Amino acid sequence: MQPSDRLSKIPPYLFAELEKKIAAKKAAGIDVISLGIGDPDTPTYPAIVAAMQRAVTDPATHQYPSNRGRQDFREAVAAFYKRRFGVELDPDTEVMPAIGAKECIFNLNLAFLNPDDVALASDPGYPVYTGGPLLAGASSVLMPLKPELGFAPDLGAIDAETLRRAKLMFFNYPNNPTGAIAPEGLFEQIVSLARDNDILAVHDNAYSETTYDGYVAPSFLQTPGAKEVGVEVFSWSKGYNMTGWRCAAIVGNADAIAAYWRLKSNIDSGNFEAVQLAGIAALDPAVDAEVAAMNEVYARRRDLVCDALAAAGVKVSKPKGTIYVWAPVPEGFGSSAEYCAHVLEQAAVVISPGGAYGASGEGFFRISLTTPDDRLLEAVERLRAL
Repeated sequence: MQPSDRLSKIPPYLFAELEKKIAAKKAAGIDVISLGIGDPDTPTYPAIVAAMQRAVTDPATHQYPSNRGRQDFREAVAAFYKRRFGVELDPDTEVMPAIGAKECIFNLNLAFLNPDDVALASDPGYPVYTGGPLLAGASSVLMPLKPELGFAPDLGAIDAETLRRAKLMFFNYPNNPTGAIAPEGLFEQIVSLARDNDILAVHDNAYSETTYDGYVAPSFLQTPGAKEVGVEVFSWSKGYNMTGWRCAAIVGNADAIAAYWRLKSNIDSGNFEAVQLAGIAALDPAVDAEVAAMNEVYARRRDLVCDALAAAGVKVSKPKGTIYVWAPVPEGFGSSAEYCAHVLEQAAVVISPGGAYGASGEGFFRISLTTPDDRLLEAVERLRAL
């Protein structure tokens, strides 16, 4: 049985490989602490769970949903964007649910890329930004995120031929894996570049609700002209502890969403309506207090990790957003993968090698804050002991 050529072009998915390594260590009786995968360790907020419990008992939610989504779901997203970001969205043409941000980002590649096209992808970045174009039969061109630019790409360095072939641009702030926030003026530059080169700008907005130190993350769609050239993929996964629920929405340019819908209607049968009703409950202003309390937990963990790394001589900046700490690999290791393998073997702690997120991630490693405080402290102590 021979897999397709396009499947052979992409490496095994990073987190699937991490799960295998963790399972093997645990099977050997080793106490492994995983700081690799960004999966919240605390439960989904009670009001959301209660809404889901009510919804699954309603037989009306048990039938095929519409790919367009429930009207009340789309209206709730539009109301949230108006309240949270000051962005006006037409719930009938500029909002559509997605079965998680990963599915949505991947499907955008199928909807907009031909074989000779390219997608511009943040480097380092979420692996789907580069794997998605390959599976769609196209290719990606990396945009290195420059530490000296605040982990932003140098858009002026993209050559004319690449811009001619580019049809999509993937970017993400607050940023995974670096934890960086969008530098001032970056979104305006992206709007200009996308408009001048007929590129669909895709902002992966997975972490706007997970921020610290008084920072409030913007939406890309707040930028003048953004809705003319782009879409934003908003995810419930991290801010509302709903990773397993697969609840997201694509919002923004109506023509792009119509094309996405045409593809999506041929691929899946839409989001389970009970999940959509839970998503509506999550966007209620009453849940904001739960989000703020969760961010206090992450801020405490961030400080614990960063302070311990600093004490061990690792220079690290405290991020203002996301659930990750991005730190430089200590001297003496040839690569980030070598260092992370060393940590796993010697300390039984799983951390993510920066190089797995792209060539520009080499020399760094990522720690996820989604581990209970006591286990996180134990993991940091093991790291420091190395």
